Amino acid sequence: SPQVQPFLPQWLAQPQRVQKRIRDNLCPVRDVPGIHPRLLRKLQMNGIESFFPVQAEVIPAILQSASNGYLLGRGGYRPKDICVSAPTGSGKTLSFVIPIVQVLLERVVCHVRALVVLPTKELAQQVSKVFNIYTDGTGLKVVLITGQKSFAKEQEMLVQKKVTGYCSLADIVVATPGRLTDHINQTPGFSLKQLRFLIVDEADRMIDDMHQNCLNQIVKAAFQGENYSGSNMLFQRTKPGPITAASSCSPQIPLQKLLFSATLTQDPEKLQQLDLFQPRLFTSVYSEKNRDGTETEQDTNNKYTLPEGLSQCYVPCDLNSKPLLLLYFMLKMKFTRVLCFTNSREASHRLFLLVQAFGGVTVAEFSSRLPPNERRRTMKEFEQGKIQLLISTDATARGIDVKGVNYVINYDAPQFIRTYIHRVGRTARAGEAGVAFSLVLRIQERRFLRMLRDAGIQDIKKHPVKGNSLKPLVQQYEGALCKLEKTVK
Repeated sequence: SPQVQPFLPQWLAQPQRVQKRIRDNLCPVRDVPGIHPRLLRKLQMNGIESFFPVQAEVIPAILQSASNGYLLGRGGYRPKDICVSAPTGSGKTLSFVIPIVQVLLERVVCHVRALVVLPTKELAQQVSKVFNIYTDGTGLKVVLITGQKSFAKEQEMLVQKKVTGYCSLADIVVATPGRLTDHINQTPGFSLKQLRFLIVDEADRMIDDMHQNCLNQIVKAAFQGENYSGSNMLFQRTKPGPITAASSCSPQIPLQKLLFSATLTQDPEKLQQLDLFQPRLFTSVYSEKNRDGTETEQDTNNKYTLPEGLSQCYVPCDLNSKPLLLLYFMLKMKFTRVLCFTNSREASHRLFLLVQAFGGVTVAEFSSRLPPNERRRTMKEFEQGKIQLLISTDATARGIDVKGVNYVINYDAPQFIRTYIHRVGRTARAGEAGVAFSLVLRIQERRFLRMLRDAGIQDIKKHPVKGNSLKPLVQQYEGALCKLEKTVK
């Protein structure tokens, strides 16, 4: 029977294609039109000579949507919202940092004009770090609010009370949803009425039910009228339309939404909730080279693009051989810089203790049990190659840019395709090569392969490991288990 095709709005059905092959399609920074000389210098100081395909497409699109200054859309109309769906490690962060810093260079009074919302503290820190590099010396203020400082301290960073009223200390706010909602509701003088850009990074996770409310609150706060003397609305931002004589009396600042994700939902209903305005979608789609060198567009139902340099394998196994397999990869196969994922904090912790008890591998754990400064230190040591195996949960994995991961090992097979995409996307970043191994229990094998196949991922190889290869580890492993039981008690 023919499959029922969902009806997609045109912008989803006919997106702007972005080249997937990063290395073959680098674009020299100077060739991207319209970037401010000051930012060009900064890029070069940071060793960035060329943009990735996503950046080369998206930066000009955002700049153009603000080409009449940030107070107006083109021709007086509201700028289009922008969605970007591109693989992990393809450079999404710079694609919004550069244009936003550039557009705000013209600002005179400090107001919150750009707000970036991210699902985890680590991601928020990462993004604010990049903003700080590019705003350095411009006078633009970036404030990070993730609950790592006390609420009162964050309030002091956001607003200042003067005789004349409150004034904003932030032009760009980078935040996690919970903390942001608290400030919208509880911080006097924290205003989003001048907000021009709302950036939602890792958008699919933010559209999920838990955060949808946060997005609604932001939009509500942005469009609130101010009440002077009770009912007299003096300056108000109404839901936009074309300019008329009446509407041009009170200036309208457009609010533009920029959504970024490696796994942007194709679900029109979910996207509907975001209330996007004439959105443009930029997406990278697989194009396969044929024998004769021509390219074919593959079935565009491939919803997910994986990094080009990634090889994928899976190892059928049973529950008891899993820890042995990990030790075999580390000690016999001499894997280095391995990021290993489990499905829970407990599993992560236990596996860490086990490997530690076994000995011979420099190992660390990375989970929400640990305080942020410890997580930062671990991350640094991993990047420096002092730690060879980092055992982590999904919460910490998402979007984190870890330098030089050679292998991702799914110790527990992921249950959802998105989890799989985000985990394996920690390696093979920015056009480098990387390998992903999934340890799959025999009872999970069919479901696991079907999940990948449904997502259009076909190039995963079976990589059986013979029992004989694991035998030499057994005795020492049993010793480690006994040691572990004692520690746990």
